Amino acid sequence: MARGKRQDVWEFFGDLLKERREGAGLSQGELGGRVFVSGTYIGLFEQGIRKPQLDVAKRIDEVLQTGGIFERTWRKLIDKSPYASYFHAVAELEAVATKICEFAPTVVPGLMQTGAYARAVTLAANPFATEEYVEEKVTSRMERAKILSDATRPEYWVILHENAIRAPVGGRENMADQLDHIASLIRERQALVAVLPRSVGAHASMDGSLRLMEFADQPPTGYTETSFSGTLLDDPAVVKRAQRAYDLLRVAALSPEASLKLIESAAEDFRRCARTT
Repeated sequence: MARGKRQDVWEFFGDLLKERREGAGLSQGELGGRVFVSGTYIGLFEQGIRKPQLDVAKRIDEVLQTGGIFERTWRKLIDKSPYASYFHAVAELEAVATKICEFAPTVVPGLMQTGAYARAVTLAANPFATEEYVEEKVTSRMERAKILSDATRPEYWVILHENAIRAPVGGRENMADQLDHIASLIRERQALVAVLPRSVGAHASMDGSLRLMEFADQPPTGYTETSFSGTLLDDPAVVKRAQRAYDLLRVAALSPEASLKLIESAAEDFRRCARTT
Protein backbone atom coordinates (compact mmCIF):
# COMPACT_ATOMS: atom_id res chain seq x y z
CA MET A 1 0.00 0.00 0.00
CA ALA A 2 1.45 3.40 -0.94
CA ARG A 3 2.37 5.73 1.89
CA GLY A 4 -0.32 8.26 0.89
CA LYS A 5 -3.03 5.61 0.92
CA ARG A 6 -1.74 4.21 4.21
CA GLN A 7 -1.88 7.68 5.74
CA ASP A 8 -5.45 8.10 4.47
CA VAL A 9 -6.44 4.94 6.34
CA TRP A 10 -4.73 6.08 9.54
CA GLU A 11 -6.63 9.35 9.23
CA PHE A 12 -9.83 7.31 8.86
CA PHE A 13 -8.80 5.48 12.05
CA GLY A 14 -8.42 8.87 13.76
CA ASP A 15 -11.72 10.23 12.45
CA LEU A 16 -13.53 7.10 13.61
CA LEU A 17 -11.87 7.32 17.02
CA LYS A 18 -12.96 10.93 17.44
CA GLU A 19 -16.52 10.07 16.37
CA ARG A 20 -16.80 7.12 18.78
CA ARG A 21 -15.12 9.02 21.64
CA GLU A 22 -17.44 12.01 21.32
CA GLY A 23 -20.41 9.66 20.96
CA ALA A 24 -19.45 8.15 24.31
CA GLY A 25 -19.29 11.62 25.85
CA LEU A 26 -15.59 11.36 26.72
CA SER A 27 -12.91 14.02 26.42
CA GLN A 28 -9.50 13.09 25.02
CA GLY A 29 -8.09 13.17 28.54
CA GLU A 30 -10.84 10.94 29.91
CA LEU A 31 -10.38 8.32 27.19
CA GLY A 32 -6.61 8.54 27.57
CA GLY A 33 -6.90 7.87 31.29
CA ARG A 34 -8.94 4.75 30.66
CA VAL A 35 -6.58 3.29 28.07
CA PHE A 36 -3.42 4.34 29.95
CA VAL A 37 -2.07 7.02 27.60
CA SER A 38 -2.25 10.80 27.82
CA GLY A 39 -5.03 12.88 26.36
CA THR A 40 -2.38 14.44 24.12
CA TYR A 41 -1.70 11.04 22.55
CA ILE A 42 -5.41 10.48 21.93
CA GLY A 43 -5.35 13.79 20.04
CA LEU A 44 -2.36 12.65 17.99
CA PHE A 45 -4.14 9.36 17.19
CA GLU A 46 -7.19 11.30 16.05
CA GLN A 47 -5.08 13.49 13.76
CA GLY A 48 -3.39 10.45 12.22
CA ILE A 49 0.01 11.72 13.42
CA ARG A 50 0.78 9.02 15.97
CA LYS A 51 -0.20 5.39 15.43
CA PRO A 52 -1.37 3.45 18.52
CA GLN A 53 0.18 0.16 19.50
CA LEU A 54 -2.00 -2.95 19.34
CA ASP A 55 -2.65 -3.15 23.07
CA VAL A 56 -3.88 0.47 23.03
CA ALA A 57 -6.20 -0.24 20.08
CA LYS A 58 -7.64 -3.21 21.99
CA ARG A 59 -8.21 -1.10 25.11
CA ILE A 60 -9.93 1.59 23.03
CA ASP A 61 -12.30 -1.10 21.69
CA GLU A 62 -13.05 -2.24 25.24
CA VAL A 63 -13.69 1.25 26.62
CA LEU A 64 -15.78 2.46 23.68
CA GLN A 65 -17.45 -0.96 23.21
CA THR A 66 -16.83 -0.95 19.45
CA GLY A 67 -16.85 -4.69 18.84
CA GLY A 68 -13.16 -4.79 17.91
CA ILE A 69 -13.19 -2.34 15.00
CA PHE A 70 -10.01 -0.54 16.07
CA GLU A 71 -8.11 -3.79 16.56
CA ARG A 72 -9.22 -5.05 13.14
CA THR A 73 -8.25 -1.79 11.44
CA TRP A 74 -4.85 -1.83 13.17
CA ARG A 75 -4.17 -5.42 12.12
CA LYS A 76 -5.15 -4.70 8.53
CA LEU A 77 -2.65 -1.87 8.34
CA ILE A 78 0.13 -3.86 9.99
CA ASP A 79 -0.47 -6.89 7.74
CA LYS A 80 0.13 -4.68 4.70
CA SER A 81 3.39 -3.34 6.09
CA PRO A 82 6.73 -4.80 4.91
CA TYR A 83 8.14 -4.29 8.41
CA ALA A 84 8.04 -6.45 11.52
CA SER A 85 5.01 -5.55 13.64
CA TYR A 86 7.16 -4.07 16.40
CA PHE A 87 8.98 -1.82 13.90
CA HIS A 88 5.97 -0.60 11.95
CA ALA A 89 5.28 2.44 14.14
CA VAL A 90 8.98 3.37 14.11
CA ALA A 91 9.11 3.41 10.30
CA GLU A 92 6.05 5.67 10.25
CA LEU A 93 7.59 8.03 12.80
CA GLU A 94 11.02 8.29 11.20
CA ALA A 95 9.35 9.47 7.98
CA VAL A 96 8.14 12.63 9.77
CA ALA A 97 11.01 13.13 12.22
CA THR A 98 13.03 16.34 12.15
CA LYS A 99 15.99 14.71 13.91
CA ILE A 100 17.05 11.07 14.29
CA CYS A 101 19.86 9.93 16.59
CA GLU A 102 20.95 6.29 16.41
CA PHE A 103 23.40 4.07 18.24
CA ALA A 104 24.29 0.87 16.36
CA PRO A 105 26.30 -1.62 18.45
CA THR A 106 26.68 -4.47 15.93
CA VAL A 107 24.90 -3.74 12.63
CA VAL A 108 24.97 -0.74 10.30
CA PRO A 109 21.60 1.06 10.69
CA GLY A 110 18.97 0.37 8.03
CA LEU A 111 18.96 3.96 6.79
CA MET A 112 22.66 3.62 5.89
CA GLN A 113 22.69 0.10 4.45
CA THR A 114 23.55 -0.76 0.85
CA GLY A 115 21.40 -3.31 -0.94
CA ALA A 116 24.12 -5.98 -0.70
CA TYR A 117 24.55 -5.41 3.04
CA ALA A 118 20.77 -5.48 3.65
CA ARG A 119 20.51 -8.70 1.65
CA ALA A 120 23.30 -10.38 3.63
CA VAL A 121 21.72 -9.39 6.96
CA THR A 122 18.30 -10.64 5.84
CA LEU A 123 19.63 -13.98 4.61
CA ALA A 124 21.68 -14.53 7.76
CA ALA A 125 18.52 -14.30 9.86
CA ASN A 126 16.27 -16.10 7.33
CA PRO A 127 18.34 -18.81 5.57
CA PHE A 128 15.24 -20.60 4.19
CA ALA A 129 13.43 -17.46 3.01
CA THR A 130 12.07 -17.19 -0.52
CA GLU A 131 13.71 -14.80 -2.93
CA GLU A 132 10.49 -12.76 -2.94
CA TYR A 133 10.70 -12.32 0.83
CA VAL A 134 14.34 -11.25 0.70
CA GLU A 135 13.71 -8.78 -2.11
CA GLU A 136 10.76 -7.27 -0.24
CA LYS A 137 12.91 -6.72 2.85
CA VAL A 138 15.78 -5.20 0.89
CA THR A 139 13.47 -2.98 -1.18
CA SER A 140 11.62 -1.67 1.88
CA ARG A 141 14.95 -0.81 3.51
CA MET A 142 16.13 1.05 0.43
CA GLU A 143 12.81 2.94 0.30
CA ARG A 144 13.20 3.99 3.93
CA ALA A 145 16.68 5.33 3.22
CA LYS A 146 15.32 7.81 0.68
CA ILE A 147 14.40 10.19 3.51
CA LEU A 148 18.11 11.08 3.78
CA SER A 149 18.07 12.59 0.28
CA ASP A 150 14.73 14.36 0.58
CA ALA A 151 14.67 18.15 0.61
CA THR A 152 13.06 17.97 4.06
CA ARG A 153 15.46 15.31 5.34
CA PRO A 154 15.97 15.03 9.10
CA GLU A 155 19.19 15.76 10.92
CA TYR A 156 20.71 12.30 11.12
CA TRP A 157 23.21 11.57 13.91
CA VAL A 158 24.75 8.10 14.14
CA ILE A 159 27.11 6.51 16.63
CA LEU A 160 28.56 3.28 15.22
CA HIS A 161 30.32 0.88 17.54
CA GLU A 162 33.58 -0.22 15.95
CA ASN A 163 32.21 -3.78 15.90
CA ALA A 164 29.66 -2.67 13.28
CA ILE A 165 32.36 -1.55 10.85
CA ARG A 166 34.74 -4.49 11.39
CA ALA A 167 32.45 -7.45 10.63
CA PRO A 168 32.69 -8.45 6.92
CA VAL A 169 28.93 -8.62 6.32
CA GLY A 170 28.27 -9.88 2.79
CA GLY A 171 31.97 -10.49 2.19
CA ARG A 172 34.98 -8.18 2.25
CA GLU A 173 34.30 -6.41 -1.05
CA ASN A 174 30.66 -5.76 -0.18
CA MET A 175 31.68 -4.51 3.25
CA ALA A 176 34.19 -2.15 1.67
CA ASP A 177 31.37 -0.80 -0.52
CA GLN A 178 29.17 -0.42 2.57
CA LEU A 179 31.80 1.63 4.36
CA ASP A 180 32.35 3.72 1.22
CA HIS A 181 28.61 4.43 1.24
CA ILE A 182 28.74 5.61 4.84
CA ALA A 183 31.70 7.84 4.01
CA SER A 184 29.72 9.32 1.10
CA LEU A 185 26.77 10.10 3.37
CA ILE A 186 29.17 11.89 5.70
CA ARG A 187 30.83 13.93 2.93
CA GLU A 188 27.46 14.84 1.43
CA ARG A 189 26.36 16.05 4.90
CA GLN A 190 23.44 13.64 4.98
CA ALA A 191 24.68 12.10 8.21
CA LEU A 192 26.94 13.03 11.11
CA VAL A 193 28.75 9.88 12.20
CA ALA A 194 30.94 9.08 15.18
CA VAL A 195 32.59 5.73 15.89
CA LEU A 196 32.70 4.30 19.41
CA PRO A 197 36.06 2.46 19.59
CA ARG A 198 36.28 -1.07 20.96
CA SER A 199 38.89 0.20 23.38
CA VAL A 200 36.20 2.14 25.29
CA GLY A 201 34.98 -1.13 26.77
CA ALA A 202 31.78 -0.74 28.80
CA HIS A 203 29.42 1.93 27.51
CA ALA A 204 26.00 3.42 28.24
CA SER A 205 23.92 1.16 25.94
CA MET A 206 25.30 -2.33 26.45
CA ASP A 207 21.89 -4.00 26.02
CA GLY A 208 21.24 -3.09 22.40
CA SER A 209 20.58 -0.42 19.79
CA LEU A 210 19.06 2.94 20.62
CA ARG A 211 17.16 5.44 18.51
CA LEU A 212 15.85 8.88 19.43
CA MET A 213 13.46 10.86 17.23
CA GLU A 214 12.34 14.49 17.46
CA PHE A 215 9.37 16.05 15.67
CA ALA A 216 8.00 19.46 14.81
CA ASP A 217 4.58 18.88 16.36
CA GLN A 218 4.81 16.07 18.92
CA PRO A 219 6.96 14.95 21.86
CA PRO A 220 10.28 13.16 21.26
CA THR A 221 10.26 9.37 21.14
CA GLY A 222 12.83 6.69 21.82
CA TYR A 223 13.16 3.15 20.49
CA THR A 224 15.27 0.21 21.61
CA GLU A 225 15.65 -3.10 19.81
CA THR A 226 17.02 -6.59 20.32
CA SER A 227 17.17 -9.42 17.78
CA PHE A 228 13.52 -10.42 18.10
CA SER A 229 11.59 -7.44 19.42
CA GLY A 230 11.58 -3.69 19.79
CA THR A 231 10.15 -1.21 22.29
CA LEU A 232 8.80 2.23 21.48
CA LEU A 233 9.51 4.65 24.33
CA ASP A 234 6.81 7.27 24.82
CA ASP A 235 7.07 8.04 28.52
CA PRO A 236 8.87 11.42 28.88
CA ALA A 237 10.92 10.23 31.86
CA VAL A 238 12.11 7.13 29.98
CA VAL A 239 12.91 9.16 26.85
CA LYS A 240 14.96 11.54 29.00
CA ARG A 241 16.98 8.60 30.36
CA ALA A 242 17.55 7.35 26.81
CA GLN A 243 18.72 10.82 25.75
CA ARG A 244 21.20 10.84 28.64
CA ALA A 245 22.53 7.44 27.55
CA TYR A 246 23.01 8.77 24.02
CA ASP A 247 24.87 11.80 25.37
CA LEU A 248 27.21 9.49 27.28
CA LEU A 249 27.86 7.46 24.11
CA ARG A 250 28.57 10.63 22.15
CA VAL A 251 31.22 11.92 24.56
CA ALA A 252 32.93 8.49 24.53
CA ALA A 253 33.05 8.32 20.72
CA LEU A 254 35.74 9.58 18.35
CA SER A 255 35.35 12.97 16.70
CA PRO A 256 33.55 13.01 13.32
CA GLU A 257 36.86 13.68 11.57
CA ALA A 258 38.66 10.79 13.28
CA SER A 259 35.64 8.56 12.71
CA LEU A 260 35.65 9.23 8.97
CA LYS A 261 39.35 8.35 8.80
CA LEU A 262 38.71 5.09 10.65
CA ILE A 263 35.80 4.18 8.35
CA GLU A 264 37.89 4.90 5.25
CA SER A 265 40.81 2.92 6.66
CA ALA A 266 38.56 -0.06 7.43
CA ALA A 267 37.16 0.07 3.88
CA GLU A 268 40.65 -0.02 2.43
CA ASP A 269 41.60 -2.93 4.72
CA PHE A 270 38.58 -4.94 3.51
CA ARG A 271 39.34 -4.14 -0.13
CA ARG A 272 43.01 -5.06 0.21
CA CYS A 273 42.10 -8.39 1.87
CA ALA A 274 39.56 -9.08 -0.88
CA ARG A 275 42.26 -8.61 -3.55
CA THR A 276 44.67 -11.02 -1.85
CA THR A 277 42.21 -13.91 -1.36
